[in-house]
Amino acid sequence: MDYGTIILRTIFIYFIILFVLRFMGKREIGQLSVLDFVVSIMIAELAVISIENIQAPMLHTILPIVILSIIQLVLAIFSLKSERIRKLVDGKPSVLINGGEIDEKEMRKQRYNFDDLLIQLRQQKVSKLSDVEFAILEPSGKLSVIEKKPDKDEPVMPLPLILDGKVQEDHLKQINQTSLWLRQQMRKLGYRDIKKISYCALKDQDTFFVDLKQ
Repeated sequence: MDYGTIILRTIFIYFIILFVLRFMGKREIGQLSVLDFVVSIMIAELAVISIENIQAPMLHTILPIVILSIIQLVLAIFSLKSERIRKLVDGKPSVLINGGEIDEKEMRKQRYNFDDLLIQLRQQKVSKLSDVEFAILEPSGKLSVIEKKPDKDEPVMPLPLILDGKVQEDHLKQINQTSLWLRQQMRKLGYRDIKKISYCALKDQDTFFVDLKQ
């Protein structure tokens, strides 16, 4: 066995993978999209095969890694420009607890059981379901939790109502409002063109946070 070749291949593949992962961005491992996760697994498998099979040319490993990186980059660019592609690639958040009520239908849709819910609540240092106002399952699989706060303003759903100039109809339904209501509220604030708004969400029941495209 040629140990020198194995060592050199290992070092070379290490720097190739390091470059590719940096190229993919600075998101935490637990926040990788499905696309990033699949690409990472495939690159890892290619690396192992290349190190174990020293008879195979390095090009047989480098070429697939480059192709995977290009696919990831192209889809990431399209995701920035298209909400539909972004939802297809990354998925979208799912509200499991809304206004203190558990949405069992959504849990079944996400194949998410009560044990999963309770485990993630405990990880968020929440001991009782009754203390939760909103629980949102993020595309990364992480559960975001907003607890009930007595003697304060009623909390609102922490989801965008406008994203990249597009009204989020699903999120409006979850707060029992319509796009007409949202457009009226924006006009009251002086925003007549929805397409110029990059992000809009409720801060509380009567206040909006609005960020315009630059």
